[in-house]
Amino acid sequence: MNPLPNVDPAPAYSDDDIVHWLTNGTREERFIDNIFAELCIRLQRAGIPVKRATLHFLIHHPQWLGARMVWADGMREAEIARVDYDVRGRSEYIGSPANEIHEGAAEVREKLERDPSLGRKHAIYDEMRAKGLTDYVAWPLYHTLGKRHLVTFATDHPGGFDDAHLARLQKLVPLLALVSEIRVKNRLARTLLETYVGSHAGEMVLAGATRRGSGTTVRAAIMICDLRDFTKISDNWPRDDVIDLLNSYFDALSEPIAKHGGEILKFIGDGLLAIFPLTQPSACANLLHAVAEARDALAALSENNGATGRAPLDYGIGVHIGDVMYGNIGSRTRLDFTVIGPAVNMASRLEALTKQLGRKVLLSRAFADQVQGDFDLERVGEHPVRGFSEPIELFAYHG
Repeated sequence: MNPLPNVDPAPAYSDDDIVHWLTNGTREERFIDNIFAELCIRLQRAGIPVKRATLHFLIHHPQWLGARMVWADGMREAEIARVDYDVRGRSEYIGSPANEIHEGAAEVREKLERDPSLGRKHAIYDEMRAKGLTDYVAWPLYHTLGKRHLVTFATDHPGGFDDAHLARLQKLVPLLALVSEIRVKNRLARTLLETYVGSHAGEMVLAGATRRGSGTTVRAAIMICDLRDFTKISDNWPRDDVIDLLNSYFDALSEPIAKHGGEILKFIGDGLLAIFPLTQPSACANLLHAVAEARDALAALSENNGATGRAPLDYGIGVHIGDVMYGNIGSRTRLDFTVIGPAVNMASRLEALTKQLGRKVLLSRAFADQVQGDFDLERVGEHPVRGFSEPIELFAYHG
């Protein structure tokens, strides 16, 4: 019988090994959840009986208050969950360790083996007891300018963590704070750019496209949408209702655009500019699918407004295709990453013509040629377009 092959055991780590790895071995890792999972595995190999650990961050995001990363024994990657803005009013937060830390506690320690009637009262502790955990500790994770986040560790070791375990863990917390802040700020920069200039433009800015005049030529299908009678609405509706209407209106447009591969470059008051780059073979068809879904969403929004006695929403959409200059334009100290060019001007002029011609969606002949036969288009004839010397053949799309 052949002998079993020699298998090297998992390497053991000292505290110094972990410190060296955190400071020098994580430079190429972008994501803090990956670093955190690896840290927990290394802690186990250093003899600290970590069974479960979590990281909680407050972040600046238009949809979420924060993010929670959970690691448990046997996992190679941490699980990430987003935390809603309204969590602070819910029972899962009130009285929780996160609640205590955010209100100023320097430590939350709960010996889970003792009689539950003698300890803190919260569902999270009952859940951990049910999983066989014996001890739990949470500490604030301090970032610059007074920002407090949270890290927690739990064990199933009989008797819980001993004093030496806690001292070793606590010694690593400031270093984890430094390592995590770099990644969180990188993610924050990316999120803010995606939120305010779009994902593609954000990637270009992060890649160094920040010099005025720098840019590239993009061939794309261009869509411009404008809300009708917005001046009357803003003059007659309460301010908060106007903001709520605009947000709902932009949701109705934005979600189908993103779903079908478009990118919103700009919100201009009650208007929207989006492109569908022709690097996608079906970009023009995708744009019309997005328009059809947006039209249904706007109809539902108008119906809801009608139920409250308000007039239905009206809008116009102009669509064209062509080369656009995509890049940095502005003053020396204030730049805008956007698209310009005759093709953008044409889409804007077609949007303006929708009201005059009584059509909600107008397409140029150049765009219509890309989708003829696949969509039911209505030819509405040739019409003069301001700023262009020759009449333009136009088509309407009814969805």
